[in-house]
Amino acid sequence: MLEKVNDKIILVGTAHISKESVEEVKQAIEKYKPDIVAVELCKRRYEAITKKDKWENTPVTNLLKSNNAYLMLAQTFLSSIQRRLGKEYGVEPGSEMIAAMDVAKEKGINVALVDRDITITLKRAWRKMGFREKFRLTWEFLKAIMGYDEEETEELDLKKLMDQDVISALMEEFGEIAPSVATVLIHERDEYIAKKILDESKKGKVVAVVGAGHLNGIKKHLEKKKLDINLKKFEEVPKKRFKITKVAAYSIPILFVALILWLVFTRGADAWDQIKNVFIWWFLINGSLSALGAAIARGHPLSIGTAFVAAPLTSLNPAIAAGWVAGYVEAKLRTPVVKDFKDISKIESFKDFWNNRVIRLLMVVALANLGSMIGTLIAFPYIASLVFG
Repeated sequence: MLEKVNDKIILVGTAHISKESVEEVKQAIEKYKPDIVAVELCKRRYEAITKKDKWENTPVTNLLKSNNAYLMLAQTFLSSIQRRLGKEYGVEPGSEMIAAMDVAKEKGINVALVDRDITITLKRAWRKMGFREKFRLTWEFLKAIMGYDEEETEELDLKKLMDQDVISALMEEFGEIAPSVATVLIHERDEYIAKKILDESKKGKVVAVVGAGHLNGIKKHLEKKKLDINLKKFEEVPKKRFKITKVAAYSIPILFVALILWLVFTRGADAWDQIKNVFIWWFLINGSLSALGAAIARGHPLSIGTAFVAAPLTSLNPAIAAGWVAGYVEAKLRTPVVKDFKDISKIESFKDFWNNRVIRLLMVVALANLGSMIGTLIAFPYIASLVFG
């Protein structure tokens, strides 16, 4: 799909897993002889396509922090969708982008990466979501992981997904669950990419290769008489809002200690029996749910046991998380090897997901943390009801 915006900007809308798009990109560059070939990639996605061994150099310790675990899982999930679709249509994901850059290199044409960093995009999307959207999205993600099989991929509207990039495709799949992220994943990127293309056009003629799902939005912005867009605004990750979960993380240990002290000074001889019950229920509820998360991730038995022991303690210390501790044990017992990192780029199925040690480590970290969080939210009110009921 080709759109000529003006004499200096030609847009080529592509399906990222289409053989026809690869040829269309080559033909457009041959025909229009641009000074610059712009591609809808950021540096990270460019390296993911051109440097497929990048995972091999990832330190295992980088996978343990919960934010890294969630982000890496999301990126792996996005990539696996695109690879499955690419396999269905017999073309490597991103082939049209590679073709554009290869032709540009052959002809000595400058290449410009015009998409926003995928990490910023995902973080902005996550920060835009409210608690309810995050909960629903997490639940749907867990259902997909637990119940995913090859037959289910046939239910995807492959033709529809062919018309846009994988980030936009995933957004539409979860559009009803988290509608607020559409602004970040689609509309913001339309503006961002349009502005980057416009800036490049000041240096010469541009052929821009973009996902077909962005074509109309980008064209609309480029056709405006004045495109007043501040790129820095779109490159900032919004500060964390004052959230009830953050308040709880710091208030729980304070309230817990206050509860123990209150029992000591008000219940007399019965205090120690009640304090014992408080600790028993705290450990059982919090530890069990964190251990359940690690078990769902198919962690090593010792990792599951570590999650059980660590969660009640880490829940009283906002600076550390149960998933980090359980993940450390998992990494020691089942240390990912080079092959595991290499195989991340080949993940296409539920079976691949579960059998990869890197992904399993990420899942242990993420689900142990999630279980501990849920355990805390359940345990404290329950203990308070026992004490004051």
